[in-house]
Parts: sequence; C-alpha cells; structure tokens
Amino acid sequence: MIKKKSDKVLIFDTTLRDGEQAPGASMNKKEKLEVAYALERLGVDIIEAGFPVISKGDFESVSIVAKHIKKSIVCGLARSIKKDIDAASDALKKAKNKRIHVFLATSNIHMQHKLRKNKEEILKMAVDAVKYAKKKAEDIEFSPEDASRTEKGFLYSILEAVIKAGARTVNIPDTVGYSVPSEYGQLIDDIMNNVPNINKAIVSVHCHDDLGVSVANSLEAVKKGARQVECTINGIGERAGNASMEEIVMALKTRSDLYGCITGIKTPEICRVSRLVSKYTGFAVAPNKAIVGHNAFRHEAGIHQDGILKERTTYEIMKPEDVGFLGTGLVLGKHSGRHAFKERLKALGIELGEKELDKAFDRFKDVADKKKQVFDEDLLAIVEDEVKVFKKIWTLESLAATTGTGKKPMIDIKLRSKGKIYCKSGTGDGPVDACYKAIESITKINCELLDYSIQSVTRGKDALGEVTVKVKAGDKKVIAHGASTDIFEASVKAYINAINKVLS
Repeated sequence: MIKKKSDKVLIFDTTLRDGEQAPGASMNKKEKLEVAYALERLGVDIIEAGFPVISKGDFESVSIVAKHIKKSIVCGLARSIKKDIDAASDALKKAKNKRIHVFLATSNIHMQHKLRKNKEEILKMAVDAVKYAKKKAEDIEFSPEDASRTEKGFLYSILEAVIKAGARTVNIPDTVGYSVPSEYGQLIDDIMNNVPNINKAIVSVHCHDDLGVSVANSLEAVKKGARQVECTINGIGERAGNASMEEIVMALKTRSDLYGCITGIKTPEICRVSRLVSKYTGFAVAPNKAIVGHNAFRHEAGIHQDGILKERTTYEIMKPEDVGFLGTGLVLGKHSGRHAFKERLKALGIELGEKELDKAFDRFKDVADKKKQVFDEDLLAIVEDEVKVFKKIWTLESLAATTGTGKKPMIDIKLRSKGKIYCKSGTGDGPVDACYKAIESITKINCELLDYSIQSVTRGKDALGEVTVKVKAGDKKVIAHGASTDIFEASVKAYINAINKVLS
C-alpha cells in the first residue's frame, strides 16, 4: 500500500531533555552533541536538546546542538513565561531549523496546588506565551501539561486558543503515566472531533511509562490520528521513563498493515544509538528489552532453533539487521592490518581521524593478541574506550596486584600525566578498592563511588569486560567506562576516566 504524506508520523526525540532528567543520567555537552549527531543520522525529525533556562550547562548544550545539527529540527523547552522563551530563543539562534516548545499545566490538581491559578488565568497565560514565542520562531509547539487528567472541555478550549495564537503542534502529555490505551486513544479521538481548528496543527503525544503502557498509549494515539510521537532512546526518562522510540518505530514498521503509517527513521541505526545512549547515561539495557536487548534476536529453546533454521519467520517478526543488531560473527584477528581495521569500522558507521585511528588500532592489536576472535561488539567497545570525548589528563601506565583468600590485597600502580610517571602502593578491602584509593592519592581527587557495574561485551572466557562507574567529586557527578579482557584493569581504567572527566 502506498502511504500518503499525511500518514507520516514525526519522531520527536527527547532523550537529551526528558531522558536526561532520569536520576543519574546526566551527560556533558560533548556527549550530548555526540548523541545529537547519532539521532540526526537515525533520521529523527525533531531533537529536543534541553531546557535552556534551567542552567548554564543546559543553555550551552542546546546552543552547541543547535549550531551543529543541520537536518533535524532542534527544539528548546520553555515554561509559559517570557524569560524561559527568551532563553530558548537565544540558545537556538544558530539553529538551521528551530522550534520553541512551550508548556503550561492545565489539570485541576496542577492549577490548584502548583500554579494556584484559575482557568481564565491559565488560558490567558498559554495564549500570551504562544504569541510571544511566535515572535521568536515560526515553529511553535504547545503542551498542556498533565493533559490526560485535564477536564476535557477546558482542554478543547485551550488547544483551540493556542492554535489560533500560532501553535503549529499541540502535544497531549500523559505526564504522570496515568492513562491506559483505550482511555488515551479516546482522548485523542475526542480532541480530533471537538477542537474546531485542530486540522491546522499536528497532534503530538508524550507518554510516560509509570503503568508500563507508554508505547501502547502512543500507538493507540497514532491510530486515532496523532502524527507526532515524543519518545526517548531505550525509553529512558523521569521515574519509569518515556515511551521507547525503538519500540514505537518498529511497531509501526512491522505492523504497517494495522497502522498504515511510516516514519523517516533509518532503522539499521537503532542499535548503534541505543548503545551510545546506554554508554553515556550509564543505564544498561536489559537483556530482554524489546528491539535492542542482547536476547532480542537470540534463541535457545530447541524448538525455536529448529524453526529458525528451517524458516526464520517462524520465530522472528523482524530481521536483526533491520535494527542494526550485531551478531557475533568473526570480523578481524591479530593478523589483520590497519586498512582492514579501518574498513570494518567504516562498515559499522565509525569514521575516525588519523590520530584517533592510530590509538584505536594499537588497542585492537593488544586485544587481538589476547583474544582468538575479535567481534564487532569488541571493536565498538575498543573505539568507545580509547577515543574519548574528554581530555585524557591521566593514563594507566602499569598495574600489579597480589590477593587471595585470607590475604590482604596489595597493589602497585603507575599513572602517567604530562610526561611524568607517578607510582603508588597500597591496600584496601579488595584489589579494586586498593587501586581506587591509590588513584585518588596520586591525582589528589577524592571521589564517592555511587555505582559500579560490569558486563561482558561478547560471550566466552576471553570476552572483553566493560566496567561502568558513577562517581561524585564535590558537586560534580560523572559516568565513565573502561574495557579490557582483564576486569581488574577495566575497573581501573573506568575510574581513571572518571577522574579525567571530573578534571576536564
């Protein structure tokens, strides 16, 4: 079936704004730019880059994304007050395509307890805000916060008024994840039938996952005529998170017979972006996560394996390659040359400068000497671990540890900084704790370890171990990673990288 232009669903990604509001998910502005580039490659229509007025860091992040992203629309969030709209406008000055997203709570519970204003005051604030924002940008979106709990008659009135004032998009947020599919779908249907000028705007939806139905709510809304979906990579966000972009996109693609809609998403990029967001936020993707989990396309049951071997569609409704899912096929070995390494990275969508390529290739050779088989996942981990988006002030020179049952662990560690070698010996509750204390002693940076996790990049005894740490130093919280076939070394690299992030 040929899809009409009106049947395209716009993908509004809020990973950098709502997604980053998840506790512990903060990214620095360079990491945000990397994610923005990845979202642009993915084909996202609108990137909500942040909430400029809330901090200098958010303002700068929105500004840098606005300056560099050329294909996607870059959006800044603002409350319905002039200083917020001014901040969003200033942050978006260099954007080729920009949008100001204005919001104001409209439910009785929010109006009474948070804003302490009546309906007339809220209506006037919304209209005034949209009119003011319209002077700053042509593309204005308005969100009546907590729309799913707003009295319907008032919701219709405010939507009609803001569209008349110049809003091109009206978003219907299920802000606290209260609604369920049948109810939410009916809300969208009622809006379509009761707002006289609704045909002059795109209806958008923004669903939270508190009851685990954000994707179902969003899809039901699409069936009722919504043509923009607000979502995040891996479904990250406040509380239980947002609707998952990858699930919405693949549901629309896989069940085009039911929804009759298309998106502009280049789906083979999905897994790559998922991994990047997981890396920078420190939020591991669950193995059984739909679309991007490690087990999403793996089969262990004998009956399933037999069916897959005979005909893949017996137990798979999507092709792994359609979402960029990497298998564990051997790609390179210790005899592979620099050219082959570069070409394989290029095939994975990674292009490095000469200096970065040299670093990554040297690291690849080290890994290849320790591993008989080097997989695509290993290559991605090597590149991510070696080519950082922050300055390497300290690097690991050497490491030795003595430990065992009933023995107090002893370590010797050497770090390099600005051409000098610094040595330290010490002990602790374990070899990792001993190393972390020694690193702090050398660097003079004291950190509180908030979280530590480790997972294998691929399978097998010789798999790369990838360690993620979250640390707090003063008022700074950072997430860092380290990868090695030796999990002790990976742990140390992760902590050194965290120190480097704090310093840079």
